[in-house]
Amino acid sequence: MAAADEIAAGFGLGRGATLTGVTARGEQGRISELRTATGRYAVKETFDPFSDAEAEDVALFQEAAIRVGVPAPPVVRTGDGAAQATLTDGRTVRVYGWVELGPPDRAVDPREVGTVLGRLHAARHRGAAGEHPWYTDPVGAGRWAQLADALTAAGGPHARAFAELVPELVALETLLTPPLTLATCHRDLWADNLLPARTGGVCAIDWDNAGLAGPEQELAMLAVEFAAHDPARVAALTHAYAAAGGPGRLTRPGDFSLAIAPLGHIGEMAVATWLDPAEPEEERRRQVARIEEFVTFAVTRQTIDRILDAVG
Repeated sequence: MAAADEIAAGFGLGRGATLTGVTARGEQGRISELRTATGRYAVKETFDPFSDAEAEDVALFQEAAIRVGVPAPPVVRTGDGAAQATLTDGRTVRVYGWVELGPPDRAVDPREVGTVLGRLHAARHRGAAGEHPWYTDPVGAGRWAQLADALTAAGGPHARAFAELVPELVALETLLTPPLTLATCHRDLWADNLLPARTGGVCAIDWDNAGLAGPEQELAMLAVEFAAHDPARVAALTHAYAAAGGPGRLTRPGDFSLAIAPLGHIGEMAVATWLDPAEPEEERRRQVARIEEFVTFAVTRQTIDRILDAVG
């Protein structure tokens, strides 16, 4: 296969290259497995290509994290030391070492989650990517009401549950608060990006959304995702985080801004995509599960109070 040979040659991966097919697809890109005489690799292609500078910034952060003990797929660079390559057909690709991963699991050991995040924050890496509205800005009461009305009128999936959730979503957005300090954070360590590794422990993947955020806010985000309904898990996660050198501490509702804002935008995007008749039917069907997850696992003010009580 021409593309497989080109990728293998560009990244120095040896002979006998074969792309076995797409093995994972996210909202922003897809991963294909590449096999060569030297091993297995993950080839990433983003739907909205990164510039060379953006790819380098992400790679440097991932490499810095690995150096301090964060389990993550190793970055594979080109023969010239670049973080990505442009193929003859115009596509840009990045390559990573292959890691056997299990499915998302919010019940993974919270101590492992806390340790990974603590090490990441203790590295105090400062990359080039700044803050982004996705992680800081509200959807807004007007937009939430508009989406709820439109979903109900269209007989959309989980329309009643979504409409009932709107007052809570609006109340949560009043809690959005600037972080106490800023550092480069992963910003996307939900359960589908902090996965169980087949060899044990967890592995942090998909570093593309990294940028400035508050360490305490990323700690709160992971407490919501991996421990929200169990005070003992909250305590285990936050204690492991601190023991690994993590600087953040959960002290106020505003610390949960990095959960509130992006989850809100995820829900907004899922509903808006389902409502858009111009979207392919397959894409609209994909959003049904996302809307269900949004209304089922929504963070609430009660969630926040329960976590803050657990850290005491």
